[in-house]
Amino acid sequence: MKKHAVVIGGGYGGLSSAALLARDGWDVTLIEKLDDLGGRARTWKTEGFTFDLGPSWYLMPEVFERFFSLFDRERSDYFKLLPLDPYYKVFFGEGETAVLSPRQEENIELFESFEPGGGDALVRYMDQATYKYEVAMKEFLYRGYKHLGEFFNRRLMTEGLRLGIFKKLDKLVGSYVQDRRARQILEYAMVFLGTNPVEAPAIYSIMSHVDLKLGVFFPEGGMATAAQGFVRLCEEQGVKLVTGEEVVKIVTRNGKAVAVETTKQTYRADVVVSGADYHHIDTEVLEAKDRRYSPRYWRKRVVAPSMFIAYLGINRKLPNLEHHNLYFAENWHGHFDTIFKHPAWPEKPCFYLSCISKTDADSAPDGAENVFLLVPVAPGLADTDQQREAYLAHVLEHVREVTGEDLTRDVAVQRIYSHRDFIEDYHAYKGTALGLSHTLMQTAIFRPSTRSTKVENLFYTGQYTHPGVGVPMVLIASEIVTDEIRNTYGA
Repeated sequence: MKKHAVVIGGGYGGLSSAALLARDGWDVTLIEKLDDLGGRARTWKTEGFTFDLGPSWYLMPEVFERFFSLFDRERSDYFKLLPLDPYYKVFFGEGETAVLSPRQEENIELFESFEPGGGDALVRYMDQATYKYEVAMKEFLYRGYKHLGEFFNRRLMTEGLRLGIFKKLDKLVGSYVQDRRARQILEYAMVFLGTNPVEAPAIYSIMSHVDLKLGVFFPEGGMATAAQGFVRLCEEQGVKLVTGEEVVKIVTRNGKAVAVETTKQTYRADVVVSGADYHHIDTEVLEAKDRRYSPRYWRKRVVAPSMFIAYLGINRKLPNLEHHNLYFAENWHGHFDTIFKHPAWPEKPCFYLSCISKTDADSAPDGAENVFLLVPVAPGLADTDQQREAYLAHVLEHVREVTGEDLTRDVAVQRIYSHRDFIEDYHAYKGTALGLSHTLMQTAIFRPSTRSTKVENLFYTGQYTHPGVGVPMVLIASEIVTDEIRNTYGA
């Protein structure tokens, strides 16, 4: 008889793990508490607008291609990709803007305009970022770590300085460029990894290779369409997909998980893989005797930001915006301090604006724009209706000053999504949107374990585990965990 695997959570982590387990011969049941699959990568449709609720950047396309190749499939069989040109637009304040392009000569020229020698500095910086990326992909990202010896191996110790494991990203970038605009372009992605650039290990300069060399794409129909491609892959592999049932308990006996209880029924399990919020499973779903980490452990973690998001349907065109738009304040460290040092709602925040109707006309009615406004904010902040409305009004005025676009006019649709929604929908720890930050002591072996040390057949995937935050990283995490299951239990 086939062995039973139960996967908790229907986001990218759960879907990718379920498909791989089914490919390996397991009888797989995936359980999702919400009525729709996709996790954070779901949609909200209303009045002719289709909003991606979660991930909005499609990066590292080769990770997706590799994943589908594990099933002898092509990614293009499940969703199509549209290359973006420009990649994104940056607002620096006082009317100054820049666009980053698929044409590297234009980016070199842009950096040269920032400071003499900036173009050559960008070339040299990108060379080291490409080297680190290739080494990371080959030797670090797709590898699980069970103990320190596997992390601090000979390659890491001999080339650690070159890889930037022990150096900070901000200092590395500062050794190449001095202009604050150039530095911000090379460091901004850290925010979407849940980390202050000042604290991020320099190895994450690989994100500039991801950003400027591998390219920025958009799945036709949105990021949720890509997630539905993984749903279809699961269906083809025979995964039983259960929605509208919340997992409330992992039943254990003699140190092993034997069943998963939901709000409606119980599922027998020979192995359990959780793609749900790690903190929630460890502190709420498991009994005290089965918990891997102590309350003190979780209190000491650097939790990644939450996100204050507004979904806006605007009944006119917005000529000042591109598909992806970013604003970097001159003193962006002040914003980071309100996230990581002195939690508060930032007064003059950096922000991200997505306007996918620039690429996908079907995401909005004719003549309208589909806008996704995001401000990274500290986890754990009070999130009342009054606070939301007041902060939205504040941020929209700030957006008008920076971009020249008044998003309070001609509003057909408006919805706010923040801390309490992340908690309600995903049981997100402190309302985090991303899990744990990527500090040195929360990288690789120092992230929460892929395998429980208390429950022999309980495993984890998703953004909390190695390699970390972002859809491509989650897909890699699922490869790692299912490889470990295969090595332990066979196919």
